[in-house]
Amino acid sequence: MIRAAFYKSRQTGEYTGFCVSGHSDYSESGTDIVCAAVSALVINTVNSLEALTKDSFIQNTDEEKGLIDIRFEHGLSEGGTLLVESMMLGLKDIAAGSKQNLKISSREV
Repeated sequence: MIRAAFYKSRQTGEYTGFCVSGHSDYSESGTDIVCAAVSALVINTVNSLEALTKDSFIQNTDEEKGLIDIRFEHGLSEGGTLLVESMMLGLKDIAAGSKQNLKISSREV
């Protein structure tokens, strides 16, 4: 199962990061459409944060574990927040059709 966790500050309510990890096990590697959809959304969001905003973040990845962990260093701009919320919306749509393969959570930190 892929797990996507979104972290928000208790004090400000702003995103402090997100972590996506695991494998969907929807089908074999190379034909797994759930994995492909989640990967496309997450990678595009990270690339967009880098290219379209001045937001800074620390990134930790492990391809074998299917891990991408992003921690925002100084909060997010309005544009950065929109990108993260757009990714979350897409992930929720995927999860609605594939509940056994993708779980989404939000946590206050």
